[in-house]
Amino acid sequence: MKYGLLLPHFGEEAHREKLLLGAQRAEALGFDSLWVRDHLVYEPHGNLERPDRTFYEALTTLTAVGAVTTRIGLGTAALIPFRHPLVLAQTVTSMTHLIGPRLVLGFGVGAYDHEFEAVGLGSVDRHSLLRTHVEILRRLMTENDVTYQDEHIRFERVTIEPKPLAGPVPLWHCGTSPRSARLAAELFDGWMPGRISMRTLERRVRTIDELSAAAGRARPALGVIPPTSIEATREEALAHVNVEGLLAWANKARFAVRPPSGRFETVADLEGQLVAGTPDDVVAECRKFDALGLDHLVFDLRFRFDRWFEQVERLGGEVLPRLGTPLAVGGSHR
Repeated sequence: MKYGLLLPHFGEEAHREKLLLGAQRAEALGFDSLWVRDHLVYEPHGNLERPDRTFYEALTTLTAVGAVTTRIGLGTAALIPFRHPLVLAQTVTSMTHLIGPRLVLGFGVGAYDHEFEAVGLGSVDRHSLLRTHVEILRRLMTENDVTYQDEHIRFERVTIEPKPLAGPVPLWHCGTSPRSARLAAELFDGWMPGRISMRTLERRVRTIDELSAAAGRARPALGVIPPTSIEATREEALAHVNVEGLLAWANKARFAVRPPSGRFETVADLEGQLVAGTPDDVVAECRKFDALGLDHLVFDLRFRFDRWFEQVERLGGEVLPRLGTPLAVGGSHR
């Protein structure tokens, strides 16, 4: 399994030096990837994030980070389809030539109507729009003189050059619902949910495996992005996490597999949705994801962006070296 970090490019802790120096340090410590979120009109999650609306644009951030690193992977989790796909295609193919073929584009449909309303897309079926983006991007990354027309986009004989360095950029789907898992198995190269319970994750992985096998497709790559906090004691790590906010978020999830009580009520109920504790605890949680056959785990340090460098050092120095050995039973190794 590979390991990445969500970058501090949003909220009150977003800062150029944290992004650039942090990216370089992450690469030196052996992390495999760096990831960004995407918003156009950013409104922080009231129960998970502080009210600062600072948000560095996703692809601009990855380009800057890519310019100061050399090998570490760069991903979006998740791009929202409010950009015109021709503009997106030109941006992405340019990025591969400027910073190397290191990109993964994770897409989602977005959770907020106001971002689509702001660009005149408020009445559009966003799942249909996402399919449009995927088809156009895949064609423009491999074909010339592309003509396309549907209810969203129309153009004739368009060629985007240069083509992506080293081939088409992998496209992933980001979401936690059953529909998201089905889309990943049908259409995408990977699947990357965010805050998702372990029970829900197990069910979605089974769905993806079954649908992929039935369609004769290779299973898409699988990732996850759990909020993370690491300290000398579990109590101290949890003290920096908005547990109540995570529980409230989990209870609002329409399609989550619930604990036996029927509600998410305790820290134990947040298994899969939170990685918090000592280095030993974090290693143990990572091995659970590895045992499910996941390919990528991205540590979401949004609760600890005020201690960004310290948290990166602890994960890179005290956790990653211990995850390089194979699991005793099943799973894979880094």
